[in-house]
Amino acid sequence: MRRSSRQERGSDGWRRHALLPGLVASQVPSVALAQGELLTRLRPELLGTSALSLIFAGLTVFAATTSLVYVRERARWQRRETALARELEAARGQQDRLSALLAADPQVVVSWNGRNAEPVFEGDSGFLGAPGATLALAYGAWAPPVEAKKLELATDALKERGEAFGFTLRSKTGPFIDVEGRPVAGQAVIRFREVTGERAQVLALRGELERVSGDHKALAGLLAGLPQPAWTRNPEGRLSWCNAAYARAVEAADGSEAVKNGLELLDRSEREGAARARREGQPFSARAPAVVAGQRRTLDILELPTPTGFAGIATDMSELEAVRADLQRQMDAHVRTLDRLKTAVAVFDASQRLVYHNSGFETLWSLDPSFLDGHPSDGEILDRLRSERRLPELGDYRSWKAGVQAAYTSTRANEDWWYLPDGRTIHVVASPNPQGGVTYLFDDVTERFTLESRFNALSRTQRETLDSLREGVAVFGSDGRLKLSNPAFAQSWKIEADLASAAPHIDEVVRLCRPLFPQDEIWSELHSVVTGVRDAREDYGCRMERRDGTVLDCAAAPLPDGATLISFADVTASVNVERALTEKNDALEKVSRLREDFVHHVSYELRSPLTNIIGFAQLLGTEAIGALNEKQRDYTSHIVRSSGALLAIINDILDLATIDNGALTLELEEVDVAETIAQAAAGLHDRLTGSKLDLKVEIAAQTGLLRADGKRLRQVLFNLISNAIGFSSPGQTITVSAARDGGDIRITVADQGRGIPAEVKEKVFDRFESHSLGSSHRGVGLGLSIVRSIVELHGGRVELDSAPGRGTRVTAVFPSEGVSMSDAAE
Repeated sequence: MRRSSRQERGSDGWRRHALLPGLVASQVPSVALAQGELLTRLRPELLGTSALSLIFAGLTVFAATTSLVYVRERARWQRRETALARELEAARGQQDRLSALLAADPQVVVSWNGRNAEPVFEGDSGFLGAPGATLALAYGAWAPPVEAKKLELATDALKERGEAFGFTLRSKTGPFIDVEGRPVAGQAVIRFREVTGERAQVLALRGELERVSGDHKALAGLLAGLPQPAWTRNPEGRLSWCNAAYARAVEAADGSEAVKNGLELLDRSEREGAARARREGQPFSARAPAVVAGQRRTLDILELPTPTGFAGIATDMSELEAVRADLQRQMDAHVRTLDRLKTAVAVFDASQRLVYHNSGFETLWSLDPSFLDGHPSDGEILDRLRSERRLPELGDYRSWKAGVQAAYTSTRANEDWWYLPDGRTIHVVASPNPQGGVTYLFDDVTERFTLESRFNALSRTQRETLDSLREGVAVFGSDGRLKLSNPAFAQSWKIEADLASAAPHIDEVVRLCRPLFPQDEIWSELHSVVTGVRDAREDYGCRMERRDGTVLDCAAAPLPDGATLISFADVTASVNVERALTEKNDALEKVSRLREDFVHHVSYELRSPLTNIIGFAQLLGTEAIGALNEKQRDYTSHIVRSSGALLAIINDILDLATIDNGALTLELEEVDVAETIAQAAAGLHDRLTGSKLDLKVEIAAQTGLLRADGKRLRQVLFNLISNAIGFSSPGQTITVSAARDGGDIRITVADQGRGIPAEVKEKVFDRFESHSLGSSHRGVGLGLSIVRSIVELHGGRVELDSAPGRGTRVTAVFPSEGVSMSDAAE
């Protein structure tokens, strides 16, 4: 390239030197012509004769001088041209020698005449694997990425700062390349030359040596870091190297100590076997126990001959042996489990021979165990079952048998149903084994089919029962969709009867029902019950009064499968009756309260004047203000007795009112039961005598004291004895008994009167209920009511035992310790 440029510049210079004399010669006539034209144009009248002579003489001198200068310069130019021609020939020879030198080796020279000048290429870059010399600077096309980056930086440093460099690298195509750059005569020059011959071989061998050394270091590092013991031996069999795992196994500080002391990992028998294999030049392989770091382990030993001796490695197989033993135990357990299954299992190998069967297989087909232990073929078993009529009755047994045995060539499991002559139904699953053969599973599903048919019948019965219910029923699944409903549900909410077939969500059902019952609170509760938003699934119930006047009792109950049952019972009629009864009861209670208030008020109003009457009657009876005749004394006595009876009735009414208001307070004390009975009987002595009745008192010895209000206890006994007197006939006996029964004291008043009929017994303790039962007894019906109230205030109870014709027994049961003060206050 550079040579052609120089040739072009030389030829252009030569042509310029050759044209220069002709150019000068051509200019001389032009000067003479110009002078002539100048003289002809001058006016004669303006020039004198002398002036013309001078001008002509000057022009002549100028022409002569120019001719002399031209002749001399032409000779000098000819000499210069001859010298330049000789230099051109020398440059051409030098260029040819340089071109031959460049062509002698595969190389490319690139030069720059200035930092920003275009590069000039010399040579061919074919050895770089890049066609064309100009691609030599495309380092990335033929050099590895790292080397290309290094070349780019070195090239920039050479062009900018004149820094020389030299590299030897390997191109992508394989050859080694010498790259040398340096400044030469003010130019930056880089030479790319392929390394050939012995030097190339040396470089290739050096690269191979580095690779092999790296591999050796990596392998040595790998062996040193292995968790398995590894070692090498010299040709004599002595230990020459071992890794850290080997040193730990033989309990040495490091590998050097183990090699120095010749510590062996294997036991004597294994060492002898390895020594025999080394003498024979054969590999040694064995699985043997060994002591590794003080623990007994199972090792797989492999020792191989190498060019420099022997190398070995030991792999710890203890965990594998443990896993294998565990696998065997699991397989044994699996076999035992299969033996306990009701499902019959039979495994056949690739030759269609029975290799395993469980006890369920023997039980299902009733086959002889000795026959099965002989590993019969699949076809033999089928033939025996057919001969014993334990296979389905088929017209073409051969084709059916071929279809069964087609499982040996199938890639997928298939199932079939065998309907046996004895009425059993067998579900058969044939699964091909990966190693060849087939595993059969025989499941007797007769009972399941029976249960399924019963279940279907039960389901139909339940469905018909559900459809006949008057209550609306809806069942929502765990996904909140309607799964089941009866016609009553659709009728009660005026929605489509086949709504359940569309399985709408609870939200849609609520939307359809909301026009009749728009209360969002209850619908939200039902929604949460169905969708499981609540923390715990529990029953929910409510009453819904719809716009059309219908009243429904709604009940939601969770079902075991995650579904929810919601029922709607129409209770409109019962609610109406309930309301009427409630209103009537409220009216009766109001009347009762009015009556009690009236009686209480009247009692208070009557008590003061009655007290005055009694007082004045007693004053008259004392005759303090005057003497009375016999009849007056009788009247006065009758007034006192009648007023006392009336005052007792009024006091009873006031006591009941006090008890009802919770204002009665008991004054508890230790009461002698016998003494209290005697006091009550003394107050009724006149009535007992007048009625010709006997009073019998029976006090058990262990009765003891009773903690109670003595005054109220006497009132109880007074009312009971008084009531017994009223219903007894002359000559009969009234018995009052007391005894301790566990923690209670029982006080009983028994008479021998007419007895109480069953229909009256339920009312005798009600207030103002008075029944003479054919006797002369008359009363307002407050005695027994007061008795029960006082006994219950003491924490006790009243028992009544009576029947027509055998008298009446009334028992007051008191706790012996009495009621607590807090309970008495309440």
